[in-house]
Amino acid sequence: MSMYDVVPVSTNDYKKLAQKRLPNFLFDYIEGGANAEQTLRSNVADFDKYTLKQRVMRDVSKIDTSTTLFGEYLSMPLALAPVGMAGLFARRGEVMAAKAAENNAIPFTLSTVAICSAEEIHAATKQPFWFQLYMLRDRGLVLDILNRAALSGCNTLVFTVDLALPGMRLRDYRNGMLGNTVKGKISYLTQLLTRPGWLFDIGVMGKPHSLGNLTHQVKSANDLNRYKAFVESQFDPSATWKDIAWLRQNWHGNIIIKGIMDVNDAKAAIDSGADGIVISNHGGRQLDGVSSTINKLPSIANAVAGQTSILLDGGIRNGVDVIKAIALGANSVLIGRPWVYAMAAQGDAGINSLLSLFQQEITSTMGLMGVNNIKDINIDLIEQFNSHLDSVVPTVGHSAIHCGEN
Repeated sequence: MSMYDVVPVSTNDYKKLAQKRLPNFLFDYIEGGANAEQTLRSNVADFDKYTLKQRVMRDVSKIDTSTTLFGEYLSMPLALAPVGMAGLFARRGEVMAAKAAENNAIPFTLSTVAICSAEEIHAATKQPFWFQLYMLRDRGLVLDILNRAALSGCNTLVFTVDLALPGMRLRDYRNGMLGNTVKGKISYLTQLLTRPGWLFDIGVMGKPHSLGNLTHQVKSANDLNRYKAFVESQFDPSATWKDIAWLRQNWHGNIIIKGIMDVNDAKAAIDSGADGIVISNHGGRQLDGVSSTINKLPSIANAVAGQTSILLDGGIRNGVDVIKAIALGANSVLIGRPWVYAMAAQGDAGINSLLSLFQQEITSTMGLMGVNNIKDINIDLIEQFNSHLDSVVPTVGHSAIHCGEN
């Protein structure tokens, strides 16, 4: 039996299928991290440091996985994270993901550097979506993007703050995705030819491949090197919390600050007017050697729970991971790589099946823990954790940690 005959029932199954369908440079783009990828590995592995408490003989006949976030109903405490150029992993991929999110009653986050524009997402869906943005040098461009997002139905801005400088993502240079060497270009073309299915379905039929939200700013926006140069030229290393206060004055929807890995930064985000924070290390794609996000969650939640909504990003691969994050203080989580793997493997059917799988895993985990509602998941249900975290985790109070609207 080949991998193509296997029925995918996990994120890892979808990843294996995606690798067989994608050119290597695209698989490496979504799979890879910065430098030696230590943080990338830790994001996933560190979930194993936490074990859940099994409780029996409780009435779990009415399990409800739903919650609320920013006053909106979610079928489960999960949202689709922003992923740059997702439209290269499936035909009009961002639209596909937005529709799947709508079908499953969870939020979808559109990346600034998406293939599909905010206007295209708005035309294809009925529910409001989230929009991810960086602090760009050109504040006029920021205001223009904010206006377009608002007119397209966006009600929540996910503002990424961990890109003052770009991380060193070495795979993108090794496989020829970035750079202008002859060897790199030959490698790039060879990889395309080994995936004729992708080349026709997405490479030809999936056009245009321009960056939809930036086409009016970048000439030949489908040239990856040109796009990279423009975006990196717009990263603003001088940005401070004062700029977030400026953003708050110019955006009337929700603001979530993504890229928080420090208690003091979490407090500063709240002081600047943020409605929520995302504990995130950019999926291990920025500062290699920084802690995993799950290890940072308890101390940050202990410091700011009840003051803001807390989301966790990075390393979540199944519904059990979601429950661990909720128990340690998150109100919801974001998943990025899993939905891209599923979409690359099986299109819209893949994303919908993956989300159904997460829903089933969350339900099963709650039932076996003796819990009927998300709001009842708390630190008491974490039975064991690595000794070096003992001084942090027990201080997270039972009453302070809950899921739902703060």
